[in-house]
Amino acid sequence: MSSARQPDAPTSIEPVRPDRGYTVGTRLEGTLGRTGTIHTPHGDIATPAFVPVGTKATVKTVLPESIADVGAQAVLANAYHLYLQPGSDIIDEAGGLGAFMNWRGPTYTDSGGFQVMSLGAGFKKVIAMDIATAQDDAKIAEGKERLAHVDDDGVTFKSHLDGSTHRFSPEISMRIQHELGADIIFAFDELTTLMNTREYQVNSLERTRLWAIRCLAAHNELTRARGHRPPQSLWGVLQGAHYEDLRRKAARDLTAISAEDQAQGGRGFGGFGIGGALEKQNLGTIVGWVNEELPEDKPKHLLGISEPDDIFTAIENGVDTFDCVSPSRVARNGAVYTLDGRVNITNSRFKRDFRPIDPEIVNYTTHYTRAYLHHLFKAKEGLAATLCTIHNEYFIVTLVARARQAIIDGDYAEYRDEFLGRYYAGRA
Repeated sequence: MSSARQPDAPTSIEPVRPDRGYTVGTRLEGTLGRTGTIHTPHGDIATPAFVPVGTKATVKTVLPESIADVGAQAVLANAYHLYLQPGSDIIDEAGGLGAFMNWRGPTYTDSGGFQVMSLGAGFKKVIAMDIATAQDDAKIAEGKERLAHVDDDGVTFKSHLDGSTHRFSPEISMRIQHELGADIIFAFDELTTLMNTREYQVNSLERTRLWAIRCLAAHNELTRARGHRPPQSLWGVLQGAHYEDLRRKAARDLTAISAEDQAQGGRGFGGFGIGGALEKQNLGTIVGWVNEELPEDKPKHLLGISEPDDIFTAIENGVDTFDCVSPSRVARNGAVYTLDGRVNITNSRFKRDFRPIDPEIVNYTTHYTRAYLHHLFKAKEGLAATLCTIHNEYFIVTLVARARQAIIDGDYAEYRDEFLGRYYAGRA
């Protein structure tokens, strides 16, 4: 299938079901940080919160029940992958993403924009980059087939699975995400990186702004048409790379679009996602720029971040939720988090180490030793990835949950400094 029917433009504006919204809790004094609660049809999310990624309607190698047991409040799946396989229509028929994967809590789906561009462009696009080493994307892609082609209406791309041709537009992305049925969905945007020129960034930002308007229109129409399904919250996505003026403009533009939509009887954006290229050393500055512009009563999600120092930086600059594949991805390669830093359990020094992964962290994996996990990886047993993924997801989910509690208790700075001082200085 190369395209999908776009929803007809509404002939009149009728009120749609309101977004259940977000409640601000305790503010972190002297910063943009806060606690809060995101309200969804499938339960509340206490924020700040880390959201594990279940790309294809599963967090790889573990049961949904295991993800619930580590304390995760929500999971995020990928619209691009689920569109290609098994198809969003099948998940719709199953009752939506949560029912399909037997997950009873809130769910997120991204728009598919990141995967269309990163997998379709024929070269890897990296979120966290260094501007000093970035090159123009035309040079990076020399000699490689471009599998994705962007125009003002959308993106035509080839599937990474079988080479078949497909088309994503704002309307198609909205249709797919409505069929997937996640509680929180994201507007279709064009991913840019530090490899793109400023001129390209400017043009892309305007394209993404116009796409956001179309996403809201399609979202409102689909919400009216699909009254048999729980209402979904659409979040706008901000690009702009490392440019302050572009990031602030994106935030102001999306805020204005949301307000105008609500004035006309639409739902507006329920929250905002911060995407695109983010230099690690400037992550807090960039996030701070946009959150100084965005409305305080809307939640903000940082796409693709899970390193502990980045999490603390983002929390202090107003981020409410995070997602990243890293905890599960590195686990499948033997890397596990400990309070004294990340280590690789396949290292020979763990062959006769009969301690838990981290003796101070109690979870399902506590009774499995480092020596046993080392053996499982060497024997190429699947259980190795399962146990390490459970541990890593617990570690990051708990890290953010404790940061949330520390804000409430008034000792956030002490918790942050103690954690980071040990994590980056110690050795397991």
